[in-house]
Amino acid sequence: MKKILLIEDNKEMRENTTEILELAHYKVLSAKNGKEGVELAQKEKPDLILCDIMMPVLDGYGVLHLVVRSPDTAGIPFIFMTAKTEHSDFRKGMEMGADDYLTKPFDDIELLSAIESRLKKSEIFKKEFSRNVEGLNDFLSKAKGLEELSKLSLNRKLRHYEKKETLYIEGDEPEGILFINSGRIKTYKMNEAGKELITSIYKAGDFIGYLDLIEGGEYHEYAEALEDTEACVIPKKDFFSLLYSNRDVAAKFIKILSNNLQDMEERLMNLAYNSVRKRVADTLLILKSRYQKDSEPQTFFSVSREDLAKMVGTATESVIRTLSDFKQEKLIGIRDKQIVILNPEKLEKLKN
Repeated sequence: MKKILLIEDNKEMRENTTEILELAHYKVLSAKNGKEGVELAQKEKPDLILCDIMMPVLDGYGVLHLVVRSPDTAGIPFIFMTAKTEHSDFRKGMEMGADDYLTKPFDDIELLSAIESRLKKSEIFKKEFSRNVEGLNDFLSKAKGLEELSKLSLNRKLRHYEKKETLYIEGDEPEGILFINSGRIKTYKMNEAGKELITSIYKAGDFIGYLDLIEGGEYHEYAEALEDTEACVIPKKDFFSLLYSNRDVAAKFIKILSNNLQDMEERLMNLAYNSVRKRVADTLLILKSRYQKDSEPQTFFSVSREDLAKMVGTATESVIRTLSDFKQEKLIGIRDKQIVILNPEKLEKLKN
């Protein structure tokens, strides 16, 4: 039985919606405000979240923000419910990462159809993919079927590396991440005396090089084939599309990368989040330098969230979440979608 978390402050609406869902054979968990909802989501790991926007304690946007930040809940389908019909509210919810949007009052068919549709899409990425090139291509083909990821290239060619062949060296800039189809690869560092220190050994089914790519720097170690090896490359652009463009895909991809190790999964989530923060900070400082007037130390400038996302190289929803964080941290101010830099020194520290 699928488990639905319903977060709604209106008692009558909450009870009526619960009754419809239970008649459709869903198990329903309910919360009367956003704070209770987030706590239930983290504890119960529901299959889908239905959430009102205008609520006391913590509104729906706050709930969504916290849900997508946690590895345990990031991939849960999320549907907003609201009586507000303004286009700006719709866009804000969808750009923050909501999967669908129901306007009150809605009928039972509309509600159940939206839930069924989202659960079907979510199920695609709950399956286990074999850890070989066929499984990788299977995962990528599923991801490519989503509109946001339709430009992913598939059927990647395997590259062959002979024993002791170097794949990359410390100081190289990553062009993508490597997926090992067969063979083994070691990564190592060299000390001042030229002595080798092995940092890790990777086998078939493993990805390597993604930590350096997320951190946005150079390789911090060397990689060498321990035996004849076959591997393929996921280019940088495709890698970040998988990580930032769709919550279902990102949650599954991080689990694949981390090989389901909880500590590594949390580290990847944090790295991905911090990587976006650094890149947004850098882009905002560039825009500030272009728009800054000497006579006006705090100049508002206008840039669409879509254009900002293209400049940063991430999804619009990720940019919106990051701008919201920066505003709460008093790094920036936002007025009618215009941005002003309030604390360039802290943004510079983030960037570096």
